[in-house]
Amino acid sequence: MKLLVVIVNYKTARLSLRAAASALPEVTALGGRIDIVDNASGDDSLAVLQPGTAALGPAVRLIPAERNGGFGYGNNLAMRAALAGDDPPQYVYLLNPDAIVRPGAITTLVEFMDAHPRAGMAGSHIVNPDGSTHVSAFRFPSPLGEVEGGLRLGVATRLLQRWSVWNLPCDATAEVDWVSGASTMIRRELLESVGLFDENFFLYFEETDLCRRAAQAGWQRWFVREATVEHEVGAATGIKDVRKPVPGYWFDSRRYYFLKQGGKTELWLANAGWLAAQTAWRVRRVIQRKPDTDPPHLLRDFVRHAIARGGNRRG
Repeated sequence: MKLLVVIVNYKTARLSLRAAASALPEVTALGGRIDIVDNASGDDSLAVLQPGTAALGPAVRLIPAERNGGFGYGNNLAMRAALAGDDPPQYVYLLNPDAIVRPGAITTLVEFMDAHPRAGMAGSHIVNPDGSTHVSAFRFPSPLGEVEGGLRLGVATRLLQRWSVWNLPCDATAEVDWVSGASTMIRRELLESVGLFDENFFLYFEETDLCRRAAQAGWQRWFVREATVEHEVGAATGIKDVRKPVPGYWFDSRRYYFLKQGGKTELWLANAGWLAAQTAWRVRRVIQRKPDTDPPHLLRDFVRHAIARGGNRRG
């Protein structure tokens, strides 16, 4: 099989079917398959997905999960079964349920991977519903990156540019540290060499960790500007709604990532950098009378999840 597309649904059944429908023409042309994994949504998802996948045709399959083990768990469920089958896919394409594939995007990613045998992963250009570019190519997180992101100060960003997680241009195809899991093509040999997602991450940082393991194994990770996917960022999780607190699993995933990457020393350096930068930002915000755009209880929740739990590896 040339291609397996995996969409993980959690209480977003109609969005998942829309995402599958947008990918289906190219998947069919490539002789591939789409697996929609329902992560034990507990709502009407199965009642919507069962007739919906049947209507899309035999190239779309529904996989009900026994529990909601998170993003990595849901993707692993489909990937593990496919890789162990008689006709394992050459590529696995991960697509968020709140994404819409623009025509040609999947074919472009497949052709790019065919032409670059050391490319283990390739992420697409992602646009918001209004057509503006959403950052989807990044540098690996680091303690200095936590400082740069927390200060929100132009001079600091210029000085710490090489550690800035978010400050990569998305205007040209380039080799990068990691790409967004909302739209990512993965080579089978990479998964066979470094493993699937680490399911200790419930949601967020799991694709960062997979890209980091790929880098350690010598695989390239690319941002491909010519492949475009529209993504309503946060529609499936609500994490971009600044009126709501950041969910605890985000902090837990962040803590686990730094522990796994560099141990307790790196975790504490990252935490200290974030707290110092956040404190400086709050002081400057008061002095300059800038609006408070942070989610509610951000500092309290950071301390509770990222610091109070210390060096524990699990959330």
